[in-house]
Amino acid sequence: MNMDLSRRAFLRAAGAGVAGTSLGALGFGDVEAAHAAAIRPYKLAGTTETRNTCTYCSVACGILIYSKGNLAKGEKADIVHIEGDPDHPTNRGTLCPKGAALFHLVKSDTRLTRPRIRRPGSDRFEPVTWDEALDRVARHMKADRDANFVAKNAAGVTVNRWTTTGFLAASATTNETAFATYKVVRSTGILAFDNQARV
Repeated sequence: MNMDLSRRAFLRAAGAGVAGTSLGALGFGDVEAAHAAAIRPYKLAGTTETRNTCTYCSVACGILIYSKGNLAKGEKADIVHIEGDPDHPTNRGTLCPKGAALFHLVKSDTRLTRPRIRRPGSDRFEPVTWDEALDRVARHMKADRDANFVAKNAAGVTVNRWTTTGFLAASATTNETAFATYKVVRSTGILAFDNQARV
């Protein structure tokens, strides 16, 4: 078998062989495999993205919450990551240190997930259901309003004031929700009202 091999082709082939042998001898033969093994899978693959609002101050930055778990199959969705929403007009994806730590707030062992009450004479708080907590708040509010509501002032002018109870609403709401909250609270006669968490 006659094979024409130019000097340039011979040098190119010999150089490639020497380079490959040298790299293998120096331990670079498994570089590609090691590199592929070191690449982590994308941590947000297979997650559900939910837009929400940061729970802290009244700036109301937009956040993206990523969770895993198929609710349609009866699985419980578990939050795996929280970050700023780049499409939100307020923060454009940025978050302050408190907002950036939201994931750790959600996963904190000391985070309360149920209402608690310290009954008269007790030295500890005990968990109660949401129904019991809301009913108790409603009963106390009604009793206080019935006892302290001022329909008319000393001059006989209708004022419809309830000054013995205040209302502090969440700041992490949209303008529409805040407006609806304002209307409900003012309709009861409450004057002491704030819709900002940092008072």
